[in-house]
Amino acid sequence: MKYLILARTFVFALIVAAASQTSWAQDGAALYRQHCAVCHEGGTSDRAPDRSILRYMSPVSIERILETGVMREMAGSLTPAQRDAIAAYVTGSAPSAKSDAVPRSPIGLCPASSKSFSVEPSAPQWNGWSVDLLNHRFQPAAMAGISATEVPRLKLKWAFGFEGDFLAFSQPTVVAETLFVGSQQGKVFSLDARSGCVRWSFQAETAVRTAVTIGPLSGKQPANYAAFFGDQRGAVYAVDAATGHLLWKVQADSHPQARITGSPQLWHGRLYVPVSSAEEVATIDPHYECCRFRGSVVALNAETGAQVWKTYAIDEAPHPTTKSALGTQFLGPSGVAIWSAPTLDPEHKVLYVGTGNSYSDPTVTTSDAILALDMDTGRILWSRQLTPEDAYNSSCRTTLESCPKSKGPDFDFGSSPILVSLPGGHRALVAGQKSGIVYALDPDNEGKVLWQVRLGEGGLNGGVQWGPAVDAGNAYVAVSDVTRTRHETTINGQKMVTRTLDPSKGGGLFALRLSTGEKVWQTLPPKSACQDRPNCSPAQSAAVTAIPGAVFSGSMDGHLRAYSAEDGRVVWDFDTVRDFTTVNGVRGRGGALDGPGPAIAGGILYVNSGYGRYGAMPGNVLLAFSVDGK
Repeated sequence: MKYLILARTFVFALIVAAASQTSWAQDGAALYRQHCAVCHEGGTSDRAPDRSILRYMSPVSIERILETGVMREMAGSLTPAQRDAIAAYVTGSAPSAKSDAVPRSPIGLCPASSKSFSVEPSAPQWNGWSVDLLNHRFQPAAMAGISATEVPRLKLKWAFGFEGDFLAFSQPTVVAETLFVGSQQGKVFSLDARSGCVRWSFQAETAVRTAVTIGPLSGKQPANYAAFFGDQRGAVYAVDAATGHLLWKVQADSHPQARITGSPQLWHGRLYVPVSSAEEVATIDPHYECCRFRGSVVALNAETGAQVWKTYAIDEAPHPTTKSALGTQFLGPSGVAIWSAPTLDPEHKVLYVGTGNSYSDPTVTTSDAILALDMDTGRILWSRQLTPEDAYNSSCRTTLESCPKSKGPDFDFGSSPILVSLPGGHRALVAGQKSGIVYALDPDNEGKVLWQVRLGEGGLNGGVQWGPAVDAGNAYVAVSDVTRTRHETTINGQKMVTRTLDPSKGGGLFALRLSTGEKVWQTLPPKSACQDRPNCSPAQSAAVTAIPGAVFSGSMDGHLRAYSAEDGRVVWDFDTVRDFTTVNGVRGRGGALDGPGPAIAGGILYVNSGYGRYGAMPGNVLLAFSVDGK
């Protein structure tokens, strides 16, 4: 009788568990359709990841994003139980599985050692978005430790997995034999650059996609060196580079959709921070009052985080303009986000940034432009607009309710301008745009166009996305031109347009003569790269990295390729779309390469794989390559 009672109890428990799972699955599906589907289905939004990508995350990761992360405002009306249900539905894991995202053992920690951190300026390093303030993304031979003849012998040295992530999108930084990298979970890691073991980790409020910038402190702080970075809610942090302890945290912008995507730049105790936003995505909701955000550059005291100056890319504050057919109030001017790291010219005390499109009418003359600012005061010295009247937001691809009248092409400057020297003592700013055009501007003549050349068709995520690299003679420019196939579907009873990646279009790497813009060579991607591979595109939108004699470009098909700087021949090709055994015991998988490019220092190349946005292949690994894997 006792065993019969136990059996009946066990069966009853299974029935209750099954009923509970069915309940959260049904509730989660309904809540997802009501609150999330319009942004996360079939590439509907050009900023929000597709649901097929979200399933790679853990429930606790989804809940963190809904509660404190970039979706906090949009999920504000949901109860904790409703957030549980949505997280469980999109990941396919019951709410009880939330603890799976918590590491269960300290695998991959470095052996106990001194917490000291000392920087030798002449030692190999890649500090921040580029190795220099001019954003050349070119590593000299002495710092690289890898010669062009050795590139074909590169082999995987180690892999590090980001637990709970579906997106690897932070530019690695290497200083003092230590690697610093952010994650979609909001964790910033300090790793041993040779082995990949974890020295410390710091939990930011939400995702960190900027590069970490390392710099000295004067002694008023308990740390000798600080690690500076921004997060996806517009906060800027300084932590002790030796221990990861928080030194200060400030908000660069009060707008709830503000975010820091471009890496901060540090010079002589002042941190220059670019501010962008996700407000253009919020316009998918036809009741959202668009738009109030204005892009800016903020200068902070590196010791304390105190604001020194702040300059908006739009002088005029947004004000009410017209109303939609539904009665939603529109505001403007707005937008002009600054997505990328500033370029600094300390000799002339000038800072340069590229800007994005307007979000709403009226348009402004500082959108899709290169701006020059005084480093001391933040005063705009000049502005050179390359695409006028470009007002665009995400509703232009979905509901159309909040789409500006001009419905612009969304031709941001998403990459940093590069300051170069030309023959005869002249200078130029090399700037690639999402239009597919690369420009050389005269920084000493208010940005006058010296030359321009079209390399791609351009588009929402097309053209030149995250940036070229340059050496003494050439600019090396990767072209995205990511293309999507259009489909129609119905969501919540409303006909919607969805898009999937086209595996046959996009990509290419070009070498341009810096002095004239002349094409030196071009190499198109192999046609077989996406064969039998879903969510794949040959687009090359990731930032380019160069060393003497070799150029590295990642692709959304998951391949990292090295090209001869002389003629564009592919001399090395590594397919990152595979499973990896990681040094920290996390299940690792590579995916699309996008956003940041490789960082090279001290004989090792570091790259993140798994930029799972826009329907591309997700992943969660940081990979380290060295000659023969040694």
